[in-house]
Amino acid sequence: MADDHLALSDRDLLAQCAVETFRVSGPGGQHRNRRDTAVRIRHRSTGVVAQAYERRSQWLNRRLALKRLRARIALDVRRPPDSLETYQPSPLLLLLVRAEGGRGIGARNPSYWPAVGELLDLFVALDCSVSESAALLGVSTGALSKVLLADPALVRTVNALRAERGLRTLR
Repeated sequence: MADDHLALSDRDLLAQCAVETFRVSGPGGQHRNRRDTAVRIRHRSTGVVAQAYERRSQWLNRRLALKRLRARIALDVRRPPDSLETYQPSPLLLLLVRAEGGRGIGARNPSYWPAVGELLDLFVALDCSVSESAALLGVSTGALSKVLLADPALVRTVNALRAERGLRTLR
């Protein structure tokens, strides 16, 4: 997993971050915020930034920005496994890729982004090979491709990683 930042509670993750509030401008008249309710969170050790300003509540924007920060860390911060020979996927990752009968974890589940982070770490360690990653996880390439193509942000990340290596994009 991307260090262990994704496994932290919201409180512990926020303790590792710089939080900034600000005011956004634009149309909206009387419905536009006149207070600093927009939130920008920067994770100090990784440099990953997320922000939210859609809600009129700073508290709701903070929650939304933290959720986006977790997604950005999972997508952008890589920490490949120490050894592929002794690698054992976590139960969360297995739940993500082996969704028997639709009982897997989806993007609304808090465990989704930690599992995606681990999947991407493995994927990069195997040089972005869908077939090798699927074989190591004990699933078909079709099942793994379905997981990789399930989220638009994940698709963009996977295809960018594959493009860096001269591999064709997934569709």
